[in-house]
Amino acid sequence: MPCGPLCSGIAQLWLWRIALCIWFTLATFSGPARAQGPHAAFPLDPLSKDEMQTAVTLLKAAGKMQESSRLAILALREPPKQAVLNFKPGDPIVREAFAVVYERAANRTYEATIDLTHRRVADWRQVPGVQPSFLEEDDLLLKQIVQADSRWQEAMRKRGITDLKKVEIGTSPGGYYGLPNENGLRVRRATFSYEGSSIAGVAADVDLTHGKVLRLVDTGILKIPKTPDAAAARKAAEKFFQPPKPLEIVQPQGPSFTLEGNEVAWQNWRFRFGTNSLEGLVLYAVRYQDRGRLRSVLYRAALSEMVVPYADPGPDWFFRNFFDEGEDSMGRYADSLEPGVDCPAHSKLFNAVFADEKGKAFDVPRALALYENDGGLMWKHFDRDHHRNEARAARDLVLSWIATVGNYDYGFNWVFHQDGTLEMVVLLTGTLETKTVEQGGASAPHEDLYGQPIATNVVGTYHQHFFNFRLDVDVDGLRNSVVEMNTRALPPGPSNPYGNAFMMKETLLRGEHDGKRQLNMSASRRWKIINASLKNSLGEPVGYMLMPGENSIAYAAPDAWVTKRAGFMTAPFWVTQYDPSQMHAAGDYVNQSTGGGGLPRWIQADRPLVNQDVVLWYTLGVTHVPRPEEWPVMNVYRAGFLLMPCGFFDRNPLLAVPR
Repeated sequence: MPCGPLCSGIAQLWLWRIALCIWFTLATFSGPARAQGPHAAFPLDPLSKDEMQTAVTLLKAAGKMQESSRLAILALREPPKQAVLNFKPGDPIVREAFAVVYERAANRTYEATIDLTHRRVADWRQVPGVQPSFLEEDDLLLKQIVQADSRWQEAMRKRGITDLKKVEIGTSPGGYYGLPNENGLRVRRATFSYEGSSIAGVAADVDLTHGKVLRLVDTGILKIPKTPDAAAARKAAEKFFQPPKPLEIVQPQGPSFTLEGNEVAWQNWRFRFGTNSLEGLVLYAVRYQDRGRLRSVLYRAALSEMVVPYADPGPDWFFRNFFDEGEDSMGRYADSLEPGVDCPAHSKLFNAVFADEKGKAFDVPRALALYENDGGLMWKHFDRDHHRNEARAARDLVLSWIATVGNYDYGFNWVFHQDGTLEMVVLLTGTLETKTVEQGGASAPHEDLYGQPIATNVVGTYHQHFFNFRLDVDVDGLRNSVVEMNTRALPPGPSNPYGNAFMMKETLLRGEHDGKRQLNMSASRRWKIINASLKNSLGEPVGYMLMPGENSIAYAAPDAWVTKRAGFMTAPFWVTQYDPSQMHAAGDYVNQSTGGGGLPRWIQADRPLVNQDVVLWYTLGVTHVPRPEEWPVMNVYRAGFLLMPCGFFDRNPLLAVPR
């Protein structure tokens, strides 16, 4: 018998339920990851927290990640460059994550590519013979291993330390120094301090693979003197300091930049940005609007590696050569910025998303700051004949982040100037790596101390900082060349009767062997990236110039292990042909590497550089001779470089800026 309207209504309801279930199943298991949301707007947007969790879930479901597995890296796997350049809003995006997984029990390292769009592990492979960057768990294990070692306990007691829990255990990367019985192990080194003073002459080499101390260095008992209390010194100084009156930057109409997702538009600049746990801040798709035409300058720019070699050859110091990016994943140590202190109060702040070693995604709140600054005087000319002043005030846009790795705090500011100049300003602050000396010990010759006395019984050790920046330049397109600019004085003679003549000569760098270059102060050396297929109004190739700032040679010996491992510090300027697999100046796995990788190896191919997609690698070096004025905390020290238009425009692009 017919069931009537009631049965018909129930049937329709069930049909709707079935359709809803089918849609939900397809959306969840076969379509794009629902976690993407706004993060699918552009191919280079960093992974969202949900995308990270999806990647970990897929790894576990595929049996590739266990409870004991540890994640060293989880970040966006960037799509091919050409696919990004061809992308148009609304195009479908395939989202992929890249992961480095460490299995501690087996001491094995794996790489994974996770296809988030189709919800599958697309690639999984072991990388033999490498160690991923260190984890927080490594430091916890090291401290437990050292504290349980009877030799260490005895060394502390010999120095009159009875409460061993009060000994602070610092950890340093293991590096590689050809020491016996370390090959193939996961090694980290320990140093010690007590009540604010370093314990000189004692260090431990720790095998994290088997959970034991390989070697305990003890060069003899040195009395631990009382060092000045930093907090007390700061408080004592307060009564002699008169704070200045408030200074505020007010923008009553709001900032001049606009944001659409991770894309920034300001004045004539357009660029994108992202973050990852290794490099920290990454710039993408940097372009300049020139008379209605959007012109490319950079495809990608980031810190590719850095190393801090110390000068003391002592058995408790020689290993202090810190690769803060490759060994410790610098990006994940990003600070939460404090407005009005770390950055201006009017800054626009952004969170960064990373994954911890167990695969849990987390936010670093206020990790990036974007703000406008007073840029001082832009240009000026005073016409004395007519008593008329023509001048303009400049403004800068700054994108900033700060990372604290151990005792140092590093700030990195990308500064966009209105005239098309892009500046990198590196900020060095924090506390010095020091060693304690006996009363009167600081009167010894400084060359024996390998440092400078900075306080009573305290020596600041000589060291250097080398930052390598990978700059994927695309000046008005992909086909670029690099010329070196050298200036020289002409000899006196008939054509130079007054001895005042000098000239600048440009030399084309034809291959990668030619692309490893040194600074030359006598030649005022700099480098220009040109696009020979496009000419300015003077018939010259359009170009951008890399202008070095402060720099330094490396003082480590050519055959020193740190030089082998950080070959990038042997020259300030390198050029390679673009290769998406070549991202880090010392190689992908610098932790405990024997060296020889990265730039020195890549340029052996001697690939052509003329009319190619080229990548610049600039190594910024700072030699630090500590001063008493940097104790107990360093004021900010600034260093950097410029990318300046050089024939890119036909004339000054800021003629129309109003007063």
